[in-house]
Amino acid sequence: MWQRLSLRARLNTLLALVLMFGLAINIARLALEAAPRVAAEDRSVVLLAREFIATLLAGLSEAPDPEARLQRIVADLGALRHVSIIRETDAPATTVRPAADAANAPPAWFVKLIHPEQTTLRVPVAVDGRSLGTLVIASHPNDEMAEIWDGIVTQLEVGAAIAAMLLLINMTVVRLALAPIRPLSDAMARLEDGDYAARVAPIGPPELAVIGERLNTLAAALGAAVDDKRRLAERVVSLQDVERKEIARELHDEFGPFLFALRAHGSALQRIATSDKPDMAAMQSHGSAMLAQVNELQQLNRRVLERLRPAGLSELGLREALGALTRLWREAHTDVAVEMTIAPALGDMGETVELTVYRVVQEALTNVFRHAGATRVGVSIASERGAVVVRVQDDGAGLAVDHRVGFGLTGMRERVLALGGAMDVTSSGRGVTVEARIPAGIS
Repeated sequence: MWQRLSLRARLNTLLALVLMFGLAINIARLALEAAPRVAAEDRSVVLLAREFIATLLAGLSEAPDPEARLQRIVADLGALRHVSIIRETDAPATTVRPAADAANAPPAWFVKLIHPEQTTLRVPVAVDGRSLGTLVIASHPNDEMAEIWDGIVTQLEVGAAIAAMLLLINMTVVRLALAPIRPLSDAMARLEDGDYAARVAPIGPPELAVIGERLNTLAAALGAAVDDKRRLAERVVSLQDVERKEIARELHDEFGPFLFALRAHGSALQRIATSDKPDMAAMQSHGSAMLAQVNELQQLNRRVLERLRPAGLSELGLREALGALTRLWREAHTDVAVEMTIAPALGDMGETVELTVYRVVQEALTNVFRHAGATRVGVSIASERGAVVVRVQDDGAGLAVDHRVGFGLTGMRERVLALGGAMDVTSSGRGVTVEARIPAGIS
């Protein structure tokens, strides 16, 4: 049941229990102190009455009529409030509690609790050896018990009033303090529904105001992330279309002529073979041309496959695949020095990260050899704080002020960002540096 209570109900319940417990302890203290207090009052009143009676009886033997004198003394002592004095002769006297004021009288159970037995004291009276009976002194602390009961009732009333006031103040303070939680909850519900424009005013206590500010920051970050994701998806689709168009163009412009030439040479060979006197030299010429064209087709096919999927990356690993890539560039451009440094302990980076590293290096080298006019290119791959850092740096002409990054590097940046990394392309006026930081371990 406690788990189902709201925070406001829990605070109010705890405060009410604490107040009730404190009030109960205070009343219990008053009740425990009541019995000793009444008993002390009893003893004091009885002893005082005994001394008073002793003083009055001291001159009884000198009175002409001791009996009459004793009756007057007993009658005069009947006016006392907290004590009763009666004369006991032959039969034992029974003392009766005087009736208290009904409006202020404590309940009977309370009287029995703190004063269960009446305090009495017997004083024998004798004159010249003749007994005149016994005076019975009985205490009646009705006023004291009524005062104690009135104190308890007052404590209950005042305590209840204070408790009600404190509960009311607590309810008001808690309501005002928790009021900002409702806008926070509504804003979170809007965020859950995809409304990343939801904002809350940072009001209320400092703790809740900080939560409101953090929620606004989170909503802004989520909105930006969703926008980036949407732009990334659009960019990926656009880059895929561009890549498909380039592959289609390459197939059309490169494969098409070779296939047409092979078909022409094949038709010529067929005609020569069906003639009465085949020209062997012509057949040999057509065959040689076809072999040369098949070799070109194989190289072209290798380049296309290399763009689609690096050869040997899965079989040989990233280190060997990058080594083969740099060797191809060195063989194609002997005037450019290509240096590669790969950290010896990269660890298991995952297939997706390895492919991304390879693509970044491939695209960066492609741009260097196409546009930079560099004489030296340095490639380094290292591991830093759980990420793979790829850096390709050349000493070429650098980037122009109005230069726009092409589709290749843009696609690489989008791919690195999709993996949670970052990629920068910088130019200091002499050369270009491409640096990508990719989280490791992504499969």
